[in-house]
Amino acid sequence: MKYQSNELRKKYLDFFKSKNHVVIPSAPVVPDNDPTVLFNTAGMQPLVPYLLGESHPLGKRLTDSQKCIRTGDIEEVGDDSHLTFFEMLGNWSLGDYFKEDSINWSYEFLTSPDGLALDPRKIAVTVFKGDADAPKDEFSASVWESVGIPKNKISYLGKDDNWWAAGSTGPCGPDSEIFYWVGKSEFPPEESNVGNDENNWMEIWNNVFMEYNRLPDGKLEKLPNQNVDTGMGLERITATLNGVKSVYETDIFAEIIAEICKVLGVEYNEQNKKSIRIIADHSRTASVIISDGVVPSNVDQGYVLRRLIRIAVRQAQKLGFKGEFLYKIADKVIDKLGGAYPHMIEKREQIKAEIQKEEKQFGQTLEKGLKEFEKLVKGFEIAFEKTGKKIEIISGDKAFKLYDTYGFPLEMTKDLALEHGLKVDEEGFHKAEAEHQAKSRVGAEKKFKGGLADTGKETVALHSATHLLLAGLRKFVGPHVHQKGSNITPERLRFDFNNDEKLTPEILAQVEDYVNGAISAGFTVSVEQIPKQEAKDKGVEGSFWEKYPDIVKVYTMTGNDGTIYSRELCGGPHVQDSTGMGKFKIKKEESSSAGVRRIKAILEK
Repeated sequence: MKYQSNELRKKYLDFFKSKNHVVIPSAPVVPDNDPTVLFNTAGMQPLVPYLLGESHPLGKRLTDSQKCIRTGDIEEVGDDSHLTFFEMLGNWSLGDYFKEDSINWSYEFLTSPDGLALDPRKIAVTVFKGDADAPKDEFSASVWESVGIPKNKISYLGKDDNWWAAGSTGPCGPDSEIFYWVGKSEFPPEESNVGNDENNWMEIWNNVFMEYNRLPDGKLEKLPNQNVDTGMGLERITATLNGVKSVYETDIFAEIIAEICKVLGVEYNEQNKKSIRIIADHSRTASVIISDGVVPSNVDQGYVLRRLIRIAVRQAQKLGFKGEFLYKIADKVIDKLGGAYPHMIEKREQIKAEIQKEEKQFGQTLEKGLKEFEKLVKGFEIAFEKTGKKIEIISGDKAFKLYDTYGFPLEMTKDLALEHGLKVDEEGFHKAEAEHQAKSRVGAEKKFKGGLADTGKETVALHSATHLLLAGLRKFVGPHVHQKGSNITPERLRFDFNNDEKLTPEILAQVEDYVNGAISAGFTVSVEQIPKQEAKDKGVEGSFWEKYPDIVKVYTMTGNDGTIYSRELCGGPHVQDSTGMGKFKIKKEESSSAGVRRIKAILEK
């Protein structure tokens, strides 16, 4: 292939590095600053605090390749374009350059010999056409003309196509999308552009210009600091530039698909390709999610991970394969992505072990599920004998229970139902699934940083007390102690930590005195943002390091005599100082699980 994905990624980052951008590592796929979603779904998501005005420690010009996960179209995976995991190349200006430089550099990267060396005749663009809300973006159009894009290849489109907004209020602005010719002829006809011939043009890059702030009354005002946010999907650009119809026909998937065929003993042909593509996609996504600290479970990100692995296993069964195999495919995924994301190589064995464990568990669960299905059918038969009324449809709730509890994909339930002359209420199944996802999302929204139930004054004070509690435990129990979990409400804190033995009353009193000593010393809280590796090297306390981005916040609690009581990795929020916190009191110390102890404590006013 002419264009290799690793080469494209490197070219992009090197190009913007030459334009004085700092190359920042990808954030983990689990968001650090947005509890409303389970995964980072766009390149800009981890940078939202900085796009909203917070100062980034590495400067105003940034570029990266961000790992993203979207599962909204999971049923479409296996066609030519849908993926659950993808990489988004991006460059950002945080109040530095704006439209002119952004467009100039985009064009330069696409057409110059040092960039992708594309033929300019195959490029077309769109800009915002303006409305009663905001003016026509004639400036962007004029810049495109100045670099060489003909007027007839510039289309003015409305808000649905060329406007970006963070929400109903806040930063927003026009964007300019860049398209590449994918029609049958070598070059586009003279009159062809995105506005009148969109099916023959493929979007490859989007430049968002955060120019305005939308006020609560709906009016727009100019932002004091105007930002640029661009995004180019690596998988899409690789497929488009190589002239192939499907992302699965690129080097991104070639070795993974070859390994699947080898392990399963099947050919990649029209009959098998959808199942093989689903396995290839889901093996990538599962490996990435596990590498960022998630394990299969029945809630939140773990639920999505479990679903991906089980769908992949089911697809292998459809191809006639029985047994564990997906963990072997993970090796090829790690080989391919490990150069860009070295932590995947470091966690190779852990990734494979988690996948294999889930495969094994799914096998056992399927056996139980088959028995449950047989019981369900038997119940229908008994009901028929008693009432004379034949049940012909498995309800959506029952089908979803088979899926949620026993891992039966809907497709499998339908196959089994057909064998017994039954149908499945698919609409009811999807309704039950949507309700489950909504509950999961609400659960995610309630999980504020640090395990906080909300960000009220009392909760934040208890969060700060939790940091002091951990520091006290490490001082009087031992440096082996780390956080294993926490939950904080306005009334109390609950803190889990690793330790094999029950704490003595003497140690509990020492820890309690340590926290109260810090409060009495009038500690103040300072926060700094530093690279994660630097924080590790400095001995900053932290748990779940893999879930934090590569630039981390470190909170330090210092007494008025200069004594440092706590220095810990955290997302916040915390009190500014100890004023009004009250007296710290440990109410209970107990076992949480094997090797893990739990403390419940309060702040008495």
